[in-house]
Amino acid sequence: MSESAPVPKLSVVIPVFNERGTIEEILRRVQLVKLDQELIVVDDGSTDGTKEFLQEVVRAKTLEPPVLTLSDGGQLRLDNVTVLFQPTNRGKGAALRRGFREARGAIVLVQDADLEYDPQNYANLLEPIERGVADVVYGSRFLGGPHRVLLYWHSVANTVLTTLSNMMTDINLSDVWTCYKVFRRDVLERITLKEDRFGFEQEITAKAAKLGCRIYEVPISYYGRTYAEGKKITWRDGVRGLWCVLRYTWFA
Repeated sequence: MSESAPVPKLSVVIPVFNERGTIEEILRRVQLVKLDQELIVVDDGSTDGTKEFLQEVVRAKTLEPPVLTLSDGGQLRLDNVTVLFQPTNRGKGAALRRGFREARGAIVLVQDADLEYDPQNYANLLEPIERGVADVVYGSRFLGGPHRVLLYWHSVANTVLTTLSNMMTDINLSDVWTCYKVFRRDVLERITLKEDRFGFEQEITAKAAKLGCRIYEVPISYYGRTYAEGKKITWRDGVRGLWCVLRYTWFA
């Protein structure tokens, strides 16, 4: 985007890795949200055709008007879309760092590209920050919103890691590992992030707690995927998450 472009209210940062089957739809859904927003899409070295689709987005931005015809015949407006490409797959945390550096909005929101999280939740996520009572908002899958019932042991691991995180940070979250995290941009500017992969979730939580940020949770809807449907987080990420609980409490 040009330097003279108006500063948007909201920056939606979308890290993407091998989501060709969902990338068109998530961009459409985000654009349907009636907010003053910019979309910052960071491709993390995709190899399934996602990168090629996003390269077509970049080319279509030069058209007048800047729109792209999607595979179902619909059209996607691109005037508020920025696409960035990581040279290799480095992980969600690395992609988010790249996107955060480009974000211009007063509020920055993380959106996964896999359709598990519904952009229709944006209004509720932004409300505590807009009301002036929160610096950071987490969208919790466990506060009563509708959600698909999936994977018992995955939920156990989430509960254990969230409990350990709460013990270390002394804040009482119900869902540290949620995708939906929303920040005042000045908060992100005060935090130096290091984690390249899913450890980002705990790192940002610990560092926001250390800053004394006012952290709120709101219920969200959740449409989880199975591993057969493309879910990427594994037990290895759980082990890394445990290490990050300790690392970012005591050593960072």
